[in-house]
Amino acid sequence: MAPRKNAKGGGGGNSSSSSGSGSSSGGSSSPGARRDTKHGGHKNGKKGLSGSSFFTWFMVIALLGVWTSVAVVWFDLVDYEEVLGKLGVYDADGDGDFDVDDAKVLLGLKERTASKPTVPPEEAEPFPWLEEPVPEDTGHQHIEDEVQEIHSSLHEAVYTDYEDLQQEEDGPAREQQPEGDFLVESDADDRFEPLETETFQEETKDTYHVEEPASQADDQDMEEMMYEQENPDDVTYQDYDQKAHEPSDSEGIESSDNVEDSNIILEEVRVPPAEEQQEIPPVKKKKPKLLNKFDKTIKAELDAAEKLRKRGKIEEAVTAFEELIRKYPQSPRARYGKAQCEDDLAEKRRSNEVLRRAIETYQEVAGLPDVPADLVKLSLKRRSDRQQFLGHMRGSLVTLQKLVQLFPDDTSLKNDLGVGYLLIGDNDNAKKVYEEVLNVTPNDGFAKVHYGFILKAQNKIAESIPYLKEGIESGDPGTDDGRFYFHLGDAMQRVGNKEAYKWYELGHERGHFASVWQRSLYNVNGLKAQPWWTARETGYTELVKTLERNWKLIRDEGLSVMDKAKGLFLPEDENLREKGDWSQFTLWQQGRKNDNACKGVPKTCSLLDKFPETTGCRRGQIKYSVMHPGTHVWPHTGPTNCRLRLHLGLVIPKEGCRIRCANETKTWEEGKVLIFDDSFEHEVWQDATSFRLIFIVDVWHPELTPQQRRSLPAI
Repeated sequence: MAPRKNAKGGGGGNSSSSSGSGSSSGGSSSPGARRDTKHGGHKNGKKGLSGSSFFTWFMVIALLGVWTSVAVVWFDLVDYEEVLGKLGVYDADGDGDFDVDDAKVLLGLKERTASKPTVPPEEAEPFPWLEEPVPEDTGHQHIEDEVQEIHSSLHEAVYTDYEDLQQEEDGPAREQQPEGDFLVESDADDRFEPLETETFQEETKDTYHVEEPASQADDQDMEEMMYEQENPDDVTYQDYDQKAHEPSDSEGIESSDNVEDSNIILEEVRVPPAEEQQEIPPVKKKKPKLLNKFDKTIKAELDAAEKLRKRGKIEEAVTAFEELIRKYPQSPRARYGKAQCEDDLAEKRRSNEVLRRAIETYQEVAGLPDVPADLVKLSLKRRSDRQQFLGHMRGSLVTLQKLVQLFPDDTSLKNDLGVGYLLIGDNDNAKKVYEEVLNVTPNDGFAKVHYGFILKAQNKIAESIPYLKEGIESGDPGTDDGRFYFHLGDAMQRVGNKEAYKWYELGHERGHFASVWQRSLYNVNGLKAQPWWTARETGYTELVKTLERNWKLIRDEGLSVMDKAKGLFLPEDENLREKGDWSQFTLWQQGRKNDNACKGVPKTCSLLDKFPETTGCRRGQIKYSVMHPGTHVWPHTGPTNCRLRLHLGLVIPKEGCRIRCANETKTWEEGKVLIFDDSFEHEVWQDATSFRLIFIVDVWHPELTPQQRRSLPAI
């Protein structure tokens, strides 16, 4: 063959053939053919590779490379997490992964930076207060690469245990405390005993409690649970062994369209709408460091187990983490994964026992040597949260105290500690905690609303207002809660500030209240809402007729036990009176009969035994109420929309006694029943010259189903 001339290589196949429809012959004398020879053709007539051919082949190969890359990513041909896990061994700068900076260090282009040790090297264990032998094979666990934020139990859903309810018959379950130095305090007193019926209280009080919604199949049985308003002893904490109701996403709070608008002008409040608050870009948080040096070497195995958990294969994840703990008993991350798996499994099975194991395993994580500080914090925060879930408030408090000792500069932990004190009724220590937080961070909205709440509970009404108001206005997490709107408005009403209704309106707009008037916090959605009812509307006509026919009998038995020396009538002590004297004598509370009280009024109790709609109303009371001249009861609302309240007039002065519910005021008549919904704002005046005696009978809201009446938690 003759040697090539000017053959610079091509890429594509469009030499002479790409010249269109002209001659394809190598010996063509056309100008096109001559140009081909000049620019890379071959004199003997064979086609060579032109410059344009080179470009064409280059583009084809480039496109093949692009599509190959797309295929690798699209069809997940390479497990990048496993690759990165293996590269993590070469982490040279201590940031928990392999990146450009690590490569520079390994190539000698950058000096190695010593990572800051989480624990001083002289300490054998990072947290000596957690010293405790950790079993090498103790259960299930799972791990997260991207750490999920630990939510407060104050707003987290509670689930119903579908196991048998034998625990309720045998007594409340107690948390199994480990033998180490940590959490040695027993939670035996964390479960509330049945109330003494002589101390039952009528309305809401400035006490801090959490009642959480639990899941149930019937969406219509949904109940919105927020912060508890009742006496602390009235709270029944939800756990997996209790049946309650789960909120449905499709349900909203029922607003009343039957109440006329108030004459008070609702002006705009200086609080940005919730939508605007959400649009504020959040401060980017630094990703927690959860892997120690050893865990980085087994990251691929941890990731594989975690992938099972994220895919919902909890049982398989449990097995995977158990195997990791067997192989690497000192791995904090593996044990943390085990705790998470047990946590998930408890929710899946609705099991308190499994949840107690998770609580113990979270503690074990923090007790291991060389645990990253961020992992200790996550584990103990979750432990505290789950303890609160089970009602172990004192155990949770001890966990929070240790967290604050370990991380004294973390104000969010101090805020949690303050809540822990409030949940056991220790307002004094809670107040000290929030004062300390506000001294360091005076604009902390969470601390402000809680500090204002405490001041109001101490009857420092005027002082509480700016803290509650500024705290809500801050928009900080945990401040947009109906309880704080409730108490801010109540405080403003008591000092004569008409701005109260602006905050009630805002609370209604934000979904905390059914309406400006109906401000109860424990509500079942969809129930008919109106302030005043007739007997026919309730369907309880037989009960009403029985009360009215026997009113003199009920009156006479009530008068016979009114002697204060017998101590049967107890003063109202819920801070609902502006002034005056108001006492009550309770026969039923939360569906439980007070047998001792009924011995004093046996005929009255015998009459009521026939009506389960009232004696079985676990969200109500049956009682005598005596109010003396000069008494004024502040505007207030009951805790729930699940009941209606009947007032039977027994001894009524001719004038001076009246009751307002919403924007309508009525008076009592002897022998007649008034019916109203006390979840609406109501107010009472006693300006007569002699005492007023009435008989109060609470009944279930008529639209509640039998299932709801059986399963709703008591209030």
